[in-house]
Amino acid sequence: MYADLKGKVAVITGGSKGIGSAIATRFGQEQMAVVINYNNDRAGAEKAAAAVKANGGQATIMQANIATETGTNTLLQTALSHFGDLDVWVNNAGMELKAPTHEITLADWQKVMAIDQTGVFLGAKTTLGYFRKHNKPGNIINMSSVHEQIPWPTFASYAAAKGGVKLFTQTIAMEYAKYGIRVNGIGPGAINTPINVKKFADQKQYQQTVSMVPMNRIGKPEEIAAGAAWLASNESSYVTGITLFIDGGMTLYPAFKDGQG
Repeated sequence: MYADLKGKVAVITGGSKGIGSAIATRFGQEQMAVVINYNNDRAGAEKAAAAVKANGGQATIMQANIATETGTNTLLQTALSHFGDLDVWVNNAGMELKAPTHEITLADWQKVMAIDQTGVFLGAKTTLGYFRKHNKPGNIINMSSVHEQIPWPTFASYAAAKGGVKLFTQTIAMEYAKYGIRVNGIGPGAINTPINVKKFADQKQYQQTVSMVPMNRIGKPEEIAAGAAWLASNESSYVTGITLFIDGGMTLYPAFKDGQG
């Protein structure tokens, strides 16, 4: 769909399943070259790479801990050694843990922050360093959530991390706009991904979630991937510092959707 993406090189963290895998597949359709990062799920990463290649793109996989500088540098070097450049970095890897806030352990808090916030910082830092060193315009996409805006009791660590990602995205978008580097976020709502399989298998929970979405349905990973492709392309060339909410209207205060209040 976006001719300018053909041949461009992307890194996707957490690309072995769910939204990350869907973005990899879509980038394959755009005939991009993709580095698919994974932590433990090598089989999922290989499946995602096969989908990229089947759709006309190029792909390689790389295990790395994106919460470390060694990990993000490894991903950059993988892109350079396999494909010779870097154009797009998608900070997609994430996790969530449910617990009443007074019961969250420090270890669990730090675990969520390491992946959801520090990992985004390190991915962006690595990418910005490469773009500036080579005087290259480029593109960073940070996967956030509707919960950068909507409070989420018993998920305080996740909401705090995503709130931080929002202002981090806006700040570096402003800082590096003059160099032609665009930085944007994507805020998915309720999406049918592996992390939600157990919850959505319970029809009561599924219907409760649907009731919170004005469009009355759960989103698909492919719909998030479509937003990522647009943000990566020149079609969004005048867009930086936003969070693109792809949420069926979930951020529109759905409790009021029937004129209540």
